[in-house]
Amino acid sequence: MKNNAKLKGKDLINVGIYAAIYCVIMTAVAMLGFIPIMMPMLCVLVPLLGGIPMMLFMTKVKKFGMITIYSIIVGLFLWVTGMGYWPFIFGIVFGFIADLIAKSGNYKSSKKTIASYAVFSLIIFGNFVPLLINAEEYFLTRQSFGEAYITSLTEIMGNTWLAPLLAVSCLVCGIIGGFIGKAILKKHFVKAGIA
Repeated sequence: MKNNAKLKGKDLINVGIYAAIYCVIMTAVAMLGFIPIMMPMLCVLVPLLGGIPMMLFMTKVKKFGMITIYSIIVGLFLWVTGMGYWPFIFGIVFGFIADLIAKSGNYKSSKKTIASYAVFSLIIFGNFVPLLINAEEYFLTRQSFGEAYITSLTEIMGNTWLAPLLAVSCLVCGIIGGFIGKAILKKHFVKAGIA
């Protein structure tokens, strides 16, 4: 039983494959961020669309650490692609919490699986932390986007009520995305014994 708790090569391959799929979806959705008004929508669209591959990944998760590694990969990808180190920190923290939630349901509870994905989705909010903490420094790295883009995004993101709304959007849309993924992948959930 002790050996069964250890992550094996097959587990890590599953983590890598599904994390890569999630990163492709994030990148495709992030392209909408070139339109300033669409930038906050990343907290809605990524959790909704990412719910399908994430729920499929959850049917493969049987061991603690798989979700944490997955979220660290996603956070590292966001850091490397220019979103700062906050998504990486969020990936470690919220990935670990998401792993604990899924484990508390013995990886067999659909409610805990969906709750786990909702918490995992907070990684997306990490993208906005640099913009919310120090917008001037954030925009120094984005001068190539042009003054009109920077002005528009500053006006949109300058609202103090937006930060909590974005965090809540990640959680709520993570729940909705989880339900969508579960509905589409119903056969996989049954086969994996997740009820």
